[in-house]
Amino acid sequence: METSETIHPDKTLQSAQNRSERIITQVVRYAADASADGKVHLFYTLDGNLAVRFLNDRTIRLKLFFGSEVDWKSTQAVEPAVDFVKSEESLRIEAHLEESVVTLASESLRVVVWKYPFRLQVFTRDGALVYQTESVSMDKSGAITWIAENDDTEHFYGLGEKTSFLDKRGERYENWNSDVYAPHVPEIEALYESIPVLLHVRENLAYGVFLDNPGRTVFDMRSRRDAYSIQTQTGDMDLYIFFGPTIKQVIEEYTGLTGRIKLPPKWALGYHQSRYSYMDQAEVLELAHTFRSRQIPCDVIHLDIHYMNGYRVFTFDEARFPHPKQMMSDLAELGFHVVPIVDPGVKQDAMYPAYRLGVLGDHFCKRLEGTLYTGKVWPGESAFPDFTNDRTAKWWGDQHRFYTDLGIKGVWNDMNEPAIFNETKTMEPDVIHGNNGDLKTHREIHNLYGMLMTKATYEALREQLNGERPFVLTRAGYSGVQRYAAVWTGDNRSFWEHMAMAMPMVMNLGLSGVTFSGPDVGGFAHHTTGELLARWTQMGAFFPFFRNHSALDTLRQEPWSFGEPYETIIRDYTTWRYRWMPHLYTLFYEASQTGIPVIRPLVLEYQQNSQVTNLSDQFLIGSGILAAPVYRPDTTVRSVYLPEGVWYDYWTGERHDKPGYILADAPIEKMPMYIKAGTVIAEQPAVQNFYNGTSQNQDSQNQDSQNQVALAELLFHVYAGNPDGRSSYTFYEDDGLTFAYENGHYNLWEIQVTEGQELEIRFLRRMTGYPVGRSAIDIRIHHLIFVPAEVAGCTRVTDLEEVSSTLNSWYFDPVKEILYVKATADVTSVRVR
Repeated sequence: METSETIHPDKTLQSAQNRSERIITQVVRYAADASADGKVHLFYTLDGNLAVRFLNDRTIRLKLFFGSEVDWKSTQAVEPAVDFVKSEESLRIEAHLEESVVTLASESLRVVVWKYPFRLQVFTRDGALVYQTESVSMDKSGAITWIAENDDTEHFYGLGEKTSFLDKRGERYENWNSDVYAPHVPEIEALYESIPVLLHVRENLAYGVFLDNPGRTVFDMRSRRDAYSIQTQTGDMDLYIFFGPTIKQVIEEYTGLTGRIKLPPKWALGYHQSRYSYMDQAEVLELAHTFRSRQIPCDVIHLDIHYMNGYRVFTFDEARFPHPKQMMSDLAELGFHVVPIVDPGVKQDAMYPAYRLGVLGDHFCKRLEGTLYTGKVWPGESAFPDFTNDRTAKWWGDQHRFYTDLGIKGVWNDMNEPAIFNETKTMEPDVIHGNNGDLKTHREIHNLYGMLMTKATYEALREQLNGERPFVLTRAGYSGVQRYAAVWTGDNRSFWEHMAMAMPMVMNLGLSGVTFSGPDVGGFAHHTTGELLARWTQMGAFFPFFRNHSALDTLRQEPWSFGEPYETIIRDYTTWRYRWMPHLYTLFYEASQTGIPVIRPLVLEYQQNSQVTNLSDQFLIGSGILAAPVYRPDTTVRSVYLPEGVWYDYWTGERHDKPGYILADAPIEKMPMYIKAGTVIAEQPAVQNFYNGTSQNQDSQNQDSQNQVALAELLFHVYAGNPDGRSSYTFYEDDGLTFAYENGHYNLWEIQVTEGQELEIRFLRRMTGYPVGRSAIDIRIHHLIFVPAEVAGCTRVTDLEEVSSTLNSWYFDPVKEILYVKATADVTSVRVR
């Protein structure tokens, strides 16, 4: 709560005194770095120097430096595998020197630096202005403000999980990882994640700016209409600028630098059930049995802090969870994975092994004078590992054998901003981090702490799981966190407004490189209702991360908590996710290769459409499935915008071939969905889980075997009527469990669809390294524009039951306008006349 102190006049005076006092006005000397083969160019001024480095023909790095040498070290945000030298080998930069200006030209860009007054501009090779600085300034404290111009046609996206609408124009945000239990409202400028990448989009042009500075920084698109500013309080002004011209190209460049998601285990893409907290072993087992008896798919049960002994990490409470190993075995037999919460705070207790080992091994954060830093969190006064030191990260990771020896394969990192119960809500700024010998204060690297914790966790689990993929979930992170963990959007509320806000938050996380994300379905705090839970589950079933989580003293919100019709609705949509898992998994594969997110705002696919620049309440799953959740109570219709193309109502088959708004029917059991003509969707039979464990129990083996048989079956939905006449779809599959795909054990198909007087589907198998044991493929062609007379190589049968059991057969349903085909697994072409 704010008081009148908030508007104390001295605060305004202090702000004025701290304003920038030095502005870079003039370049006094220019030099090309002779050792960089023309890729690095140095501009010396009276107040600070600027280095311009080309990473490729569409990406430049701008770094302010003082003195004669440039420190090109990057933070851990940059993918360790990125080799700047190698990426620059084939790059050729032309430098043109004139009296008042220096022009640097790559194949795609021209960077123009004016000497007096100083200004940096970037043009496309054909002369279109892309980017222009207005000023660069510094104040007495070393804080830097970088101002760039923009105009009324520009829109802003990215910045991770920030609140408010999709388009961030007119907003101001801080990057300072913060534990915000309440309130989550549009004016909150900082939450748990700091992803300092801002995407700028105009109708025909997109570029992105990434500020690699893990201290407190600000992106301000509010203070001026004609410019935006990027501010640092401490550390480097280290800017990367990625030029499109499409948003997808910008995302590919940014994630090429900061890394892309590694394929998660398929079970982690299933449904997760959590509560703060499931209080004992009996409750957890009862929960698991209830899911199975009610036939509601679920793969994961989360354990919040009450599983621990006095909230000490790497322990189980012996009274509440007396037999954790047996519990894990029992849950494995039911097809469940367990994901326990692990916080960074280690209780200050000389009898506690983790604390004792951490002190003796010099693994905890300290003051400069060498005294141990402690702060209060759940267990009381606690010490915090210094993850900036590799040796500490390894030590911390090794402690996870406590979990992996029990059969646990996923970990939930929470409170890792780090959150501390003090006035600053985190570590004091003068706490020292060893940083592998390059000492930094917490003020300088605060935003890295959570990501480095997830890195230590992920790498340890990967080492300990004998070739299986781990799952890590995190609340806090920084650019690059997508390499190690999924992200959930923190302590939201069971408010319809928070359900609505989840859509732009998840979409902007995806645009910021973090595709594996989602909110707590149903809302974490406050009390949900049956209607809200059902509607939120309809939306959450298609988000990348799908978890129901609720707080102490709130109404229970397990899928059956509100009875009918809500239980059936929740079961149906959860089952739907499992049926569409091959399609979702393929989109995760695409994200791992390109960085393009699974859940997409329409502007990503329709950049030139002015109607979608701030469309925040509907989204695309891939490029051809449009979902429009209902996010208001007692609502049975809603407005939906359909962009250009032919779109079919998923439920009724109604055809829409003109862009614009329609009024969609949306009773409680229906979330409006539309499929674009030309889309292909891979589907499988419904299963209760994707568990693929190592238990020797016969029941577990039987369940696994049944699931594997079901997962071997494959159905492709093909939506005809594409006016372009041609479309293609990539289908990817592997074992969903191990890293064998890194050695070629996967299948990758390109499915090409050609339409005209006839329709042909071609199956081009680009890689066949994973034997599935599949004997047939089912194909359903929806909305054919002609009545089929023949399917080449197949026999016409009289009913649907016959086609389902007869290889190389087909059946056409004229009422539903669906052509059913069953082909052999090695089919190369299906031709319909």
